[in-house]
Amino acid sequence: MSRIGKKPVLLPDNVKAVVEGNTVRVEGPKGKLEKTFHREMVIEQVDDSTILVKRPSDNKLHRSLHGLTRTLLNNMVQGVSAGFQKNLELVGVGYRAAMQGSKLVLTVGYSHPVEIAPPEGITIEVPAATKISVKGIDKETVGAIAANIRAVREPEPYKGKGIKYEGEIIRRKVGKAGAKR
Repeated sequence: MSRIGKKPVLLPDNVKAVVEGNTVRVEGPKGKLEKTFHREMVIEQVDDSTILVKRPSDNKLHRSLHGLTRTLLNNMVQGVSAGFQKNLELVGVGYRAAMQGSKLVLTVGYSHPVEIAPPEGITIEVPAATKISVKGIDKETVGAIAANIRAVREPEPYKGKGIKYEGEIIRRKVGKAGAKR
C-alpha cells in the first residue's frame, strides 16, 4: 500500500470540495480548481472535511497512480487555501527585472530585453531589481512559469551568472589554468 496514497486529504474549514466520479472541484478563499483524474482511481468524499483515494487493485499502474492522485488532490486543496510561490534571483552585473503593466521585462545580457506575459491566474511580482516572485493557486503552472523565466538565462557554472531559484546552489567549475612554460 502506498504510504502517501492511503493518507486522507484533509480539507480546511474554508475549503469546499465536490467529487463527481473522477472529477474533483475544489473551492477556497484563493479561487477554484477543477481536475479530472485517471478513470480507474476511486475518489470518495467521506465527509465535509475528508477525501480518500483508493486503488482498485495492486497492479503496477494502480500502485503508481495511487500516490500521484492523492498528491495532486492535496496540492489543489493547498492551492485554493494558501497558494503557491516560487522565488527567483538574478545574478550578474546589469541583470535586472522590472514590471511593465502585467508583463515581466528581463534585462539579462541579450541585445533586447526579454518580455514574459503571465497566464491567467498567475501573478508575477518584482520586490527588488534582482528578485522575482511567481504566485498562483495551481502548483504545476507556478512551477512551469518559474522554469520558463529561469530558462531565459540559466546560471552558468564558471561565474554563476544567470537566473536561479532562491536558495539554489550552483555547482561551480574552476576556470582554465594559466599557461606553464
